[in-house]
Amino acid sequence: MRANKYFFNKAMAALLVLFSMVGFSSFAVADDMPEPQALVKASSDKMMKSLEENKAELQADPSLIYGLVTDVLTPHFDFEKMAKLALGKNWRALSATQQSQFTDEFRLLLIRTYSTAMLEYTNEEIRFLPFRDDLKTKKVQVDMEIVQARGPAIPMSLSLYENKSTEWKVYDVKIDGISLVTNYRSTFANEIRNDGIDKLIERLAVKNEKVKA
Repeated sequence: MRANKYFFNKAMAALLVLFSMVGFSSFAVADDMPEPQALVKASSDKMMKSLEENKAELQADPSLIYGLVTDVLTPHFDFEKMAKLALGKNWRALSATQQSQFTDEFRLLLIRTYSTAMLEYTNEEIRFLPFRDDLKTKKVQVDMEIVQARGPAIPMSLSLYENKSTEWKVYDVKIDGISLVTNYRSTFANEIRNDGIDKLIERLAVKNEKVKA
């Protein structure tokens, strides 16, 4: 696997370009692309321009990235579904309050992760691969590659589902075949087994303070 920290950050940064500042519903769907893929493509094209226009502000104050990434992720990701996947069977043992608290902190963890990656974005090309899923299943995968000027292309895929409001939401991201969400599962399981869920939530909250500020 090539999903080391360098490749991970490059792919995560490119992922942010796909979703930043634009709502899926605001785009016309391309005739030759299925809706989820066309919406992701439209977001990508507009964000390329937006990143360039805001480059100076981000360079002057990198902390602005947290607000930007928050705006990016909130509309397009189902954080509760992602939190369930990250905890696996441990999710069912949590109270409603603990589930809510963990979901909030996991969301902030992803914002921290993506923010770090965003600052490393250097205009990598996003190449969409042929769409192979059936929209009728309401669960699809959008495959792409992050093409770098130097080094191999980074395979990436987004898992989306159509919710009851007919909106497509992301619930997982895979970099070179490795799931961003389930990659946390073993670490979280060990922490819960050793110290309990409340301690895990507390540790995440401490680490997330920078994002909350």
